[in-house]
Amino acid sequence: MVNLFNVEAIESVKPVVLMIVVQSIYAVVNIMLKMVTNDGSSLSVLIAYRFVFSTAFTVPFALFFERKSLRNLTGTVLFQAFLCGLFGGSLQQILYVKSLALVSATYTITMLNLIPAITYLLVVSLRMEKPNLGTLAGKAKLMGTLSGICGAMILTLYKGKKLFNFSVHIDLLEKYVTSTTHHSHAGSHVCGLMLALGTAFSFSLWYITQSKMSENFPWHYSIAALTSIMGAIQSFIFALCTERDRSLWKLEWNLRLLTAASAGILASGLCFVLLAWCVGMKGPLYVSAFNPLLLVLVAFISSLLLNEYITVGR
Repeated sequence: MVNLFNVEAIESVKPVVLMIVVQSIYAVVNIMLKMVTNDGSSLSVLIAYRFVFSTAFTVPFALFFERKSLRNLTGTVLFQAFLCGLFGGSLQQILYVKSLALVSATYTITMLNLIPAITYLLVVSLRMEKPNLGTLAGKAKLMGTLSGICGAMILTLYKGKKLFNFSVHIDLLEKYVTSTTHHSHAGSHVCGLMLALGTAFSFSLWYITQSKMSENFPWHYSIAALTSIMGAIQSFIFALCTERDRSLWKLEWNLRLLTAASAGILASGLCFVLLAWCVGMKGPLYVSAFNPLLLVLVAFISSLLLNEYITVGR
């Protein structure tokens, strides 16, 4: 009994640790993306290269560890992979980086705090989970949903007085600010928040689609690889249609290459595998519940390295 209990305890800890790792990776990559979006880079090309790196990272693992999964590829699985590549890849990232270009990283991440609320509403509406409002767990989920919505609205609509920052007198954005930066424009601010809201919806749909896909195709490396492949195809088609200047496709040894590689290998490649594992084990609502941790990490890093202030609203 003791050994069995210990195994169960270890299994219950694993998803928590993995989700903390995922959110930490996302926080670092978010700051790098914010810096790149301010230097005039082509965002659609950056996304396309991101998923090329992600594909190059995940496919060898899938072929080595889960080669037998190829026998289970069906039309349904490929369609679900296409949706994962769309909601968890190309569409999500296009909306996200466009939002980062218009508002601060902290504001963008704030809207992503709505992911648990949106996921909860979707899984209940789709009858994937019961609300169970008569139980303590059901009431906690509902209260968490409402508090997430209220918190995001407060931070979005009320900035408040500056309190402090943890600045070490380093502003990494200073050398990357260009004439294309529009943070002070009210219309751009609202547009940026709407794009971030669209990103949150895309995230929720991705978690739900991935959960359904893992039921019939329980191979986490293969799910990550298929998502990356679909995301690369979709984002490359979009980039080719929107960016005709060949010079924008050149990769040099600079921050853009480092960001594309880090975002692809870590945020998409490694995190896709970890998320697929956690979604398959705990479900989409559990995974989405860790998104608020990203706001805390990004707010701290932004204050430390981007010279952003913590305000009353935050």
